[in-house]
Amino acid sequence: MAQSIVKLIKRVITFTAFLTLFVFLNTSHACDWCNNEFFMELNTSRKGTLVSDELLASIKAQHDFEELAENAQMEAMASASAQPSADSEPPPPDFIEIIERDQNLDTRATSFVPQDTEPDERVTITLSEGEVYLGNGVMYEGFTIDGSIPGPTIRVQEGDVVEFTVVNEGNIDHGASIHTAYTQTSKYLGAIAPGDSSTVVFKANHPGVYMYHCAPGGHAIPMHVILGQYGMMVVEPKEKFQMEKELGREPDVEIDITQHEFYASGKDAVTGQGHPLYTTFNGKLFRYVEEPVMAKPGDYVRINFLNVGPNLLSTFHLVGIIWDYAYWQGNPENKMTGGQSVTAGPTDSWTVEFRVPPDEGAYTMLTHAVGSASRGAIGLLMADNEAERTPYTSQQGPVYSDEELAELREQSVRTINSSAPGSPEVDVPEVYSEDTDEVVVQIIGNSFYPKVIDIKPGTKVTWVNEDVFSYMEGEFSGIHNAVATSGPENFASPLLAHGESFSHTFEEIGEYEYICTPHPYMEGIVRVSEPSDAVAAGGGGAPAGVSIIALILAAFAAFLGFIAMIRKPNETSSNGS
Repeated sequence: MAQSIVKLIKRVITFTAFLTLFVFLNTSHACDWCNNEFFMELNTSRKGTLVSDELLASIKAQHDFEELAENAQMEAMASASAQPSADSEPPPPDFIEIIERDQNLDTRATSFVPQDTEPDERVTITLSEGEVYLGNGVMYEGFTIDGSIPGPTIRVQEGDVVEFTVVNEGNIDHGASIHTAYTQTSKYLGAIAPGDSSTVVFKANHPGVYMYHCAPGGHAIPMHVILGQYGMMVVEPKEKFQMEKELGREPDVEIDITQHEFYASGKDAVTGQGHPLYTTFNGKLFRYVEEPVMAKPGDYVRINFLNVGPNLLSTFHLVGIIWDYAYWQGNPENKMTGGQSVTAGPTDSWTVEFRVPPDEGAYTMLTHAVGSASRGAIGLLMADNEAERTPYTSQQGPVYSDEELAELREQSVRTINSSAPGSPEVDVPEVYSEDTDEVVVQIIGNSFYPKVIDIKPGTKVTWVNEDVFSYMEGEFSGIHNAVATSGPENFASPLLAHGESFSHTFEEIGEYEYICTPHPYMEGIVRVSEPSDAVAAGGGGAPAGVSIIALILAAFAAFLGFIAMIRKPNETSSNGS
């Protein structure tokens, strides 16, 4: 009777904790709440520790941290004074002297314009969490722009004033970094809350091929790039490229190509030089083998190539082609002649021009870092005099309707997700025997590793935070926790900084799902199962009695083989005499 009451009390406590967590995750911004909570800890319970001293020093370098502390403590009173105080800082100057100076330089002006400047072009992108199809039966769960990975190609003219709007339709903070803009963008487009949008206005003064990507701030910036939020922006130059000058016409075929990587775990994404499971051109494995880009012999072809990475080097090459001209970063002023390939690290870009030789056939496009090529970064440019040309190819990933995605999902062979468990053959459960007293789960790359563990009752699980990013505006140094969302028992760790750990001993059999509340897309599973007869007997796979019998039979078979080997030469000798 007493045991039943204890179990009932445990279930009530667990249900209450899960209900509280559900309400919390659905009524507040987890990242904001955790940032504020951790900041308060730095000034109270953690005060005087190395973590506190170093992070507060980083904050002080970017803010007046005393003001931040006061704001955090007095947030409820923030609206009490509507009028600025007499000793408040004056507004920043207009920097007119700097603007006038820059207008007289030989180089181009920066991208700065007043934010109320009337734009020539308006651009809007929508960020969210989502799912895409990679081809070859593979689904990917990550972050998207306009429902795809990569996001759309954005094209403007050199000198255009661009109004760039970012809409967050996701469930967590997102943002944007626009490499095209030679001016401040983070303070306008950083940390856009779910359901909100933000806008920045800038002038595209520098022609070239640029990357844009999600940038909510701090530790989240590399994570959201790893998860898939990026695309290409082309600023078309006023000056013509050399081949266009020589031929007196625009390209017959223009191709935008983004090379990028997909990871099955956060650990693979942030250790070493990265270990992607797949590498693609424009969002799909071998996309342009399945759908070749068509051209005719003699055609003038221009390719804008961007290596997003986020980790691997690319050496882009076309088999059978030597560039007539190559332009680093896509700027016609950066002209090079000839070349078999262009080398691009993450965010590097090139524009290459060439003529299709008067010889029909397939011209293979690939990264000559062939490990990546074999994982999906190969395409074909088909030269056929009777073919209908492909005049323009965008680098945006394939976009599917909800119905099409549902059908692809149903027919897919696997799902990968760097922050949550994917298909069992990708995220193979780590199974531990009854003899294992403690299991360590790393928190690394905004992912639990291993994501799925199978343990026996009485096993202690210890989570260790291995993320090391220091504080920057937007998010603390990869602070994480592990909080149960389902299962027979409840557990919840405190917020963990780098190198800190939390342990929980699992006693009740069942499956436990858990998340990191600052990053609720991070998911893990703990399965607690009964010791099998095999493990209980102390063997590795079969009961001890069976193992002994198998050994005896194996020894007997070996003995018979030895006798046969001895007899065979004797029989041969006898037959030959």
